[in-house]
Amino acid sequence: MSTPAQLPFEQTNVLQLAPGLRALQARGTVHRVRTAEGHEAWLVTGHSQVARLLDDDRLSRSHPDPEASKDGGAALLAGLLGDFATDHARLRALLEPHFSAERMLALRPYVEKLTGRLLDGLAERKPPVDLREALALSLPIQVMCEWLGVPQEDKDRFGSWTQDAANVGDPVRSKQGLGGLFGYCRQLVADKRRSPGDDAISRICATEGVSDDEVLGLTALLLFGGYETTVARIGTCVLLLLSDPEQWQALLDDPGLVPGAVEETLRRSMPNPHNGGMPRYAVTDFEIDGVTIRAGDFVLLNIIAANHDEAVFAHPGRVDVSRDTSGSLAFGYGAHYCVGAALARMQLQVVLTQLLARFPTMRPAVGVEELRLRHDTLIGGLVQLPVTW
Repeated sequence: MSTPAQLPFEQTNVLQLAPGLRALQARGTVHRVRTAEGHEAWLVTGHSQVARLLDDDRLSRSHPDPEASKDGGAALLAGLLGDFATDHARLRALLEPHFSAERMLALRPYVEKLTGRLLDGLAERKPPVDLREALALSLPIQVMCEWLGVPQEDKDRFGSWTQDAANVGDPVRSKQGLGGLFGYCRQLVADKRRSPGDDAISRICATEGVSDDEVLGLTALLLFGGYETTVARIGTCVLLLLSDPEQWQALLDDPGLVPGAVEETLRRSMPNPHNGGMPRYAVTDFEIDGVTIRAGDFVLLNIIAANHDEAVFAHPGRVDVSRDTSGSLAFGYGAHYCVGAALARMQLQVVLTQLLARFPTMRPAVGVEELRLRHDTLIGGLVQLPVTW
């Protein structure tokens, strides 16, 4: 058997798949790899295989033996998800009504107003300006606070806890972040039980038969999942388009292409420096694409590689705002499709629409080769995004 490929692969360009990952994908769809922690795993890079396994009950988010978790990120997610991994269908059903088209439509004017205010601040500054700091860090946390019913004065504490919780380089800091987040959410749930408002947490609390612990877990999950990921994706979306003047001009000529541009940049999502994938554990023996997976094996489902599969997307490394992205796995697949996808999409559409209208000449202030990815977080994303106009 050949020597397992070593993760993480060296990332030479923040906008492209790591060359090592691309070379591995060209050789097949399921690969033996060794994680940064030194554990052997299966890395799945083919689109159809990743899609199938994302919605396959032969894989679990949790190892059959909790003490045998092979990956710090997997352990962090398992701890955060709690019962969501074991009672997924019921808890998902609790969440879905709060992400309905009607709810998103009602929230959109707030997102538009807040984005406009943040861009007012941007316009007053002398370029170059770090768009991540000026917009991407501020918008998602304030939107989450408004939607969930978290007092805006708590947003900084809140944001700090979620960032600490996602830290993969410092387990102590991560545990402290999760502790702060859960402690705050416990008090928040108690407050909503006593004095409900017109917000998602209050509405979940009002659902018959929902326990405080369930509301607590869902609240922490929404905060954790909805903040860091959206920060990273705002940076991805904007940089991919600013780095391709032809595609940026296409949007200036026809703003109606914005929803498609959002889907395409999500498909092309910036590589995660850890470039492993969604962590799963096999709960039984099974075979996929000629490879036998054994019960207990660690499996990494690489969505970014799958979204660059040439069998599904022609010229996958190219941004094309008019592309049919219906096969994109950016938000997962099947029963595990991201419940918060509508909220993320809406924020990205608002950001892109307003940037095009107010900063049509915006462009990166540095070369792509000068940009760096964050290595200290489970989510990745840019360290900075300097822009000028």
